[in-house]
Amino acid sequence: MRDGGRVSAAIEVLTEIETRHFPVKMALKRWGEAARYAGSKDRAFVSGLVLDALRRKRSLGWMMGDASARGVVLGVLAFTWKWPAERIAEAASEEHGFGPLSEAELARLKDPVSLDGAPAPVAGDYPDWLEPHLARALGADQAVEMAALAERAPVDLRINTLKADAERGAKALAPINAVPAGILPNAFRIPAPAAADRTPSVEAVPAFSKGWFEVQDLGSQIAAAVAGEVKGKQVLDFCAGGGGKTLALAAAMGNSGQIFAHDADARRLADTIRRGQRAGVRNLQIRSPIEAQPLKGLEAKIDVVFVDAPCTGAGTWRRHPDAKWRLSPDQLAKRQIEQDSVMEDASTFVKPGGRMVYVTCSLLTEENEDRVAAFLERHPEFTVRPIALDGVTHVTPEGYLRLTPHRAGTDGFFAAVLERSTYAP
Repeated sequence: MRDGGRVSAAIEVLTEIETRHFPVKMALKRWGEAARYAGSKDRAFVSGLVLDALRRKRSLGWMMGDASARGVVLGVLAFTWKWPAERIAEAASEEHGFGPLSEAELARLKDPVSLDGAPAPVAGDYPDWLEPHLARALGADQAVEMAALAERAPVDLRINTLKADAERGAKALAPINAVPAGILPNAFRIPAPAAADRTPSVEAVPAFSKGWFEVQDLGSQIAAAVAGEVKGKQVLDFCAGGGGKTLALAAAMGNSGQIFAHDADARRLADTIRRGQRAGVRNLQIRSPIEAQPLKGLEAKIDVVFVDAPCTGAGTWRRHPDAKWRLSPDQLAKRQIEQDSVMEDASTFVKPGGRMVYVTCSLLTEENEDRVAAFLERHPEFTVRPIALDGVTHVTPEGYLRLTPHRAGTDGFFAAVLERSTYAP
């Protein structure tokens, strides 16, 4: 495909997302199934252009004076990908292109509207209703954090210490240009690709099939690490999902003790079984909700209960930019109810002297500090155990972990460690 056809396809996909409210993965899949002629580079180009448009669609629409899919895509090409106006005009007029540029479009490409007078949600690329929530959570750093959330994300990897060490892992990852990510010794990073480029195929590295490493955001790795010493312990991953943090915890346990993986959705646990086998985990028990009482017998017996709570995902917008446009006030309220319920249920498995780790991949205070405060109000037998982790400086005065793209170079994450007293409540 030539540039004009690729750009035209991106406009088509973005239009379908906006008019039919499809998730971006579904819209791209539908286009790919219809465009059998498109090669891997074409698909990477179209996907990258669509995702970059979703990351900055309000600010780009403002700069172009046109918030349509076409206007935003033209803005990506000019202001994010740095194409000169002449190249854009040439692509527009190609066969299968997206149609000649109008005089107004050409003028905006050369002289965009300044963002200096734009409202904060426009300049920061998020829905208007989120303004007070983000202002509360991010304070003076709101503008720089939202700018960081609109950037492309790197690919982070965790060396699986059940199969390899950091030195051997580094050699295996060298062909795909992975470098130490910092903070954690077993974390590596592939920098975000340039515009229209693809990230190297992680699965193609022979060591991946051997279980030497997993794809996992650095923030997620740090969140798992705040569980503290887990070797020889009884650990319950209460919302295990696909098993990313389950595997990180299992590696930290060194196949000692016992780790139980549970999730409300049995289908998600199927991937945990497969991934656990590849990673060489031998101390994992799957407790599926298809069983009548999957967690029976574990009440008040678990040393560490890890709660990766359902949340809005407001910390992952670099990777899932369509999520911020689909989020609504009702969904935020629903998540808070779910978070309270999950913490209530999970806390019953914490033994006296044990701890519960509450984690979200959200930036919003309503899902984080507020939920912990509400739980502690109901449960005086729990207290905050301030997080202390070597190399981690992103700890709030209350002792909680708060990671953000600008400050930590990770997805947005929150974690709190709550310790249960040794006396009966």
